[in-house]
Amino acid sequence: MEGSGGFGFPFGDPEEIQRRLAEFANEMQSTQRLAWADNAIKLAVDLTVAAINRVNIQGNTEQQAEQIRSVMAVVFPEAVTLVREAREGLS
Repeated sequence: MEGSGGFGFPFGDPEEIQRRLAEFANEMQSTQRLAWADNAIKLAVDLTVAAINRVNIQGNTEQQAEQIRSVMAVVFPEAVTLVREAREGLS
């Protein structure tokens, strides 16, 4: 009965198995949070790039800069929100 875990449990100590399963679940959850955060940050970048690429920039340098700033004024707060939520998901 040596090594069979106390009451004849065939896979070892049930408490040890439960502890290892809990550790594995925590690792998987951390991995999922990290993947979600990465995806949210990538989405924020893609959203910003796509919005800027859609702008039909015309005029002199100052006018072009103003056009890009006006797009960023709309897009940037959304991107910041996505990144903030991603960071909170990692905490």
